[in-house]
Amino acid sequence: MSVKPPFTDLEIKTQDSGFYENNSLPIALVSKGIMVLLVVWALAFPANANGMLGKINGALLQYFNQFYIVIVGFFAFFLLVLAVLPATGSKLMGTEGERPEFSTFSWFSMMFGAGLGVGLMVFATAEPLGLWGSNPLVIAGEVAPNTEEALTGAYRWTFAHYGFHAWSIYVVTGLCLAYYAYTRDMPLTIRSALTPIFGSALNGFLGHVFDVLGVVATILGVSVTIGFGVSQFVDGLYAITGMEWMVSTDEVPVPTKTGLIAALLAIMFLSILSAVSGVGRGVKYLSNLNLVLSLILLATFVVFGSFAFAMTTYGSALVDYILNFASLSFNAYGPQSADAFAAALPEAARPLADQLYAGATNPWGSFAGFTGGLEGAAAELDEATLAAVYEAGNAGRQFAWQSGWTTFYWAWWIAFSPFVGLFLARISKGRTVREFIIGCVLAPALVCFAWMTILGGTAIDLELSGVAEGAITGASQTNQLFATLGQMIDGGLLQGLTVMCVVLIMTFLVTSADSGILVMNTIMSGGSQETSIRHRIVWGIILTLVIGTLILAAGENNPLDALKNAMIIGALPFTMVMGLMCISLIKALWMDNKREKYGVAEQPAE
Repeated sequence: MSVKPPFTDLEIKTQDSGFYENNSLPIALVSKGIMVLLVVWALAFPANANGMLGKINGALLQYFNQFYIVIVGFFAFFLLVLAVLPATGSKLMGTEGERPEFSTFSWFSMMFGAGLGVGLMVFATAEPLGLWGSNPLVIAGEVAPNTEEALTGAYRWTFAHYGFHAWSIYVVTGLCLAYYAYTRDMPLTIRSALTPIFGSALNGFLGHVFDVLGVVATILGVSVTIGFGVSQFVDGLYAITGMEWMVSTDEVPVPTKTGLIAALLAIMFLSILSAVSGVGRGVKYLSNLNLVLSLILLATFVVFGSFAFAMTTYGSALVDYILNFASLSFNAYGPQSADAFAAALPEAARPLADQLYAGATNPWGSFAGFTGGLEGAAAELDEATLAAVYEAGNAGRQFAWQSGWTTFYWAWWIAFSPFVGLFLARISKGRTVREFIIGCVLAPALVCFAWMTILGGTAIDLELSGVAEGAITGASQTNQLFATLGQMIDGGLLQGLTVMCVVLIMTFLVTSADSGILVMNTIMSGGSQETSIRHRIVWGIILTLVIGTLILAAGENNPLDALKNAMIIGALPFTMVMGLMCISLIKALWMDNKREKYGVAEQPAE
């Protein structure tokens, strides 16, 4: 039987001299052009940009919410199958007999570092608390919000958003990059992962398109991460200094745009300095500092927090998450039309369908809130009829909740996956496919679970026991960590821990930003790990402008909305690219097994 060698003759033309020396000119110009247009639009027409991004995002979710949910479920089960099958799981990502570049301890340590970032600082408390008050079981009316019964749903979806599903997204990208880089000596770029499908066509325009989509997704994913982190950084500075210009005086204080922009400029200046210094100095030293400060923060919650409650929650929540893994993977909702809602209503309520629709399909309210907001004839309906009306809107509530919560996370992790995936690929040379999947999905996810239960569980326990009296749930998302610390400890220790958290947030932000800058330059340089300092500076400035202008374009009460909408829109094309990457990897593994069987050498071929 004739089996051809794999295509490996990938050529990414780079400039020989000039400003773009050693960079692909099409990738660089198109990527920067897209970002510059976004910045100019947001600066010149902020209201239009904010409104249009929201409308586009809303329209896309109407059609693609189910796609986002199902494809992430597919990623998780795709990796499970690859790990379990002997023929694929035993494949070595490297040459025959090659040993891992890093020891298992160092490999796990670096993955822990990847799992402990800005997202965990913000959401280790905010995610469980938010889901405690609003999750699919709560909005279906099965349990009351903010009760002991709501804890199961809170952690079921917390673990989904930060667990095996999330890391499966990263590992799909990382595995596809690592497999071709280490078995076929191909560059660490997005197009390499698609060569089994498109072959030599990737040497031209088509390859540029895929790499540009990776750069755009990365910059928008990093932008949202930095946006959340800067917001928490401002909250921490306010807690230390009390400078009122940083935070609004609303009932629930949130960072002002002035505070956000000032903090952003400071963080990005430090990030550019770190990126210029390179991985060997800036990122390395900051990562070491991050690890030490993270352990101190975790130890504080172990000693002063609700550790027994957290560990009990960890065990029960992990079992619940595994038991519901399939439904969490594929239970996707589409929008509920007004006609479908009206058809499901009891006879007495059908004439009032238009008046009842918005309230009954609102995922951020409750049955009490729904009935309390009714007026006129709708308010006169009996309780049994109103309960049936609310049940009729459950499908609409589930869709709106899922598209606003789970799909946001899936888009965020997908946009972030070129960054994290490339990092995981770089540290995994010499590992088997099975080792890579199990190690890179399980280890970081279990660390995330610990953070969510120790920090978030302490916050919930303080509220359940009545100690906090709403002080934590009433705080803004990015301020809930500091609110929890304020209920746990006081005096000089609280002040010291608050300062330490602000430093930790800052170092995480700088690490995320400079690593993102380095990844974008790696893609533009055709996979080279040595990139030009001037381009790191340029991308640092562009990243600052994208975040800053989208913050300015958003509304006063929700300054991160424009960033989040842009990210979800930008992640959609790369989601489709990831689907193609999975198909490509299946073909590569299948053909490589046949080549081994028939003794065909893996060498460049046209």
